[in-house]
Amino acid sequence: MKHIRNFCIIAHIDHGKSTLADRLLQITHTVEDRDLQAQTLDDMDLERERGITIKSHAIQMNYRLDNQDYILNLIDTPGHVDFSYEVSRAIASCEGALLIVDASQGIEAQTISNLYLALEHDLEIIPVLNKMDLPSASPEEVKDQIVELIGCQREDILPASGKTGLGVDKVLEAIVQRIPPPQGDPSAPLQALIFDSMYNNYRGVVAYFRVFNGRIRSGEKVKFFNSGKEYGADEIGILKMKPQPREYVETGDVGYIISGIKQAKEVQVGDTITSLERPCEEGIKGFEEVKPMVFAGIYPVDTEDYEELRDSMEKLQLNDASLVFEPESSAALGFGFRCGFLGMLHMEIIQERLEREFNMTVITTVPNVSYFCMTTKGEMLTVNNPSDLPDPSHIDFIEEPYIHAQVITKADYIGPVIALCMHKRGVITNQTYLSSDRVEITFDMPLGEIVFDFYDKLKTISRGYASFDYHLIGYRQSKLVRMDIRLNSEPVDALSALIHADKAYDLGKKMCEKLRELLTRQQFEVAIQASIGAKIIARETLKALRKDVTAKCYGGDISRKRKLLEKQKKGKKRMRQVGNVEIPQSAFLAVLKLD
Repeated sequence: MKHIRNFCIIAHIDHGKSTLADRLLQITHTVEDRDLQAQTLDDMDLERERGITIKSHAIQMNYRLDNQDYILNLIDTPGHVDFSYEVSRAIASCEGALLIVDASQGIEAQTISNLYLALEHDLEIIPVLNKMDLPSASPEEVKDQIVELIGCQREDILPASGKTGLGVDKVLEAIVQRIPPPQGDPSAPLQALIFDSMYNNYRGVVAYFRVFNGRIRSGEKVKFFNSGKEYGADEIGILKMKPQPREYVETGDVGYIISGIKQAKEVQVGDTITSLERPCEEGIKGFEEVKPMVFAGIYPVDTEDYEELRDSMEKLQLNDASLVFEPESSAALGFGFRCGFLGMLHMEIIQERLEREFNMTVITTVPNVSYFCMTTKGEMLTVNNPSDLPDPSHIDFIEEPYIHAQVITKADYIGPVIALCMHKRGVITNQTYLSSDRVEITFDMPLGEIVFDFYDKLKTISRGYASFDYHLIGYRQSKLVRMDIRLNSEPVDALSALIHADKAYDLGKKMCEKLRELLTRQQFEVAIQASIGAKIIARETLKALRKDVTAKCYGGDISRKRKLLEKQKKGKKRMRQVGNVEIPQSAFLAVLKLD
């Protein structure tokens, strides 16, 4: 056991984690040169196209130092704030972390937040200065920032380049020398933590685990501690580029188990695997629950696909434990699911994966966050969907979630960043200069304000230099109203939104104008209205398509033409009473992108 090292790689988005992982795999000959490609561990098409890591990836490497063989278990983690749950799971199953900082960008918001996550779990931190080959690299400046942040010695910081392979051998030596071997008792009852899982069409659920105590044998009977289910370990093994079956996996090691589980919900990330013969006394602690930040409805385009969508979501949840969903129904869209996501990018990725991996075409409703509503009777209601909000006359007050946000940017962009935060109802709490041209601004603001387009706007006004991180700090009272969009006086529940009273009029007007552009014209006139309760605050009219009914009258008596026009008018009136308006998917998406 003293020759095993478990470590993960953490950093801000785009600081070169996956590229450095490629070099580690190449130097340890885990992957043959002919099989090596850029971002070898990112196995999803979506990850390659966008150049981001979405899933944590575990792999085992063999390394020889001073005539001694070592086993290194590496977990490459995502850097985007929306996937921080993946990072927290990787950190829970390791003893050390490589903290990678881009030598040209310096320390950014996710660097700090991932570092704090690792320190909470008492991980040994090895700082690595990556991208040293770039002409714009300023290593001395960035080293000062790292020393100030971690409090380490300057010589502890390892210069490296994932692209050219510079300094990667030193990184491997530091992993062996600085990271402690796993602690645990090989003779104790089996305790293994499930930190990830995936679904295989032929073999069912494959769970990835880390053994903390005892050993697990192929073929033995195991029990999942929290769910109480019992299974046979049909196949266990370790994770190389392809899974390799083994007779047993021992304390401190990372492996996988296949036990023919067909039901996705039977495997929970964070559960403990133990032996049926000698069960452990208690499960492994310290695994955090996922807290969804953004809620949206996902509905099948064709209502007959509802069951198929449920299956797809369950399989996707195995691969992405931070997805939370429950069934709901909507008058406009039929049956679907209310889903909780960690952020807007997470929501976009889930939608793309449903379409690519499961061929499900879905409609996503306007995303919002979860609110608390106190009624005049003294009841506290949790409101995840604007349509759940009671009548305004029954509401005493509404509380919305607030976040503590941290933006790190260049000094040139302070003005626009502060203006953006104020526009989003933010309150500045602190402003610190990290160096002569880098500023950290912290502020409190409502979570609902950053749900739509805050991140995109922040990147635009700072030309890509600002980095953003946030965490929830609780609920505060706000003056919120529910705005409904009505087509021909019928409310479309999928477009309802809970917004601040001061912004309701502007948003209502913009939404009505946008819908007028996007809806196809009907044979009858369509009124598009925005309302708060019974009060209409904005209206646009979609003109009717008319057939020229008098075209066949060459001259002749005016009363004949009038008769035809009156007949058409009656038909239009009747049509308007029975006609309904289809809202295209593009309309739902366009409303999300409203400025």
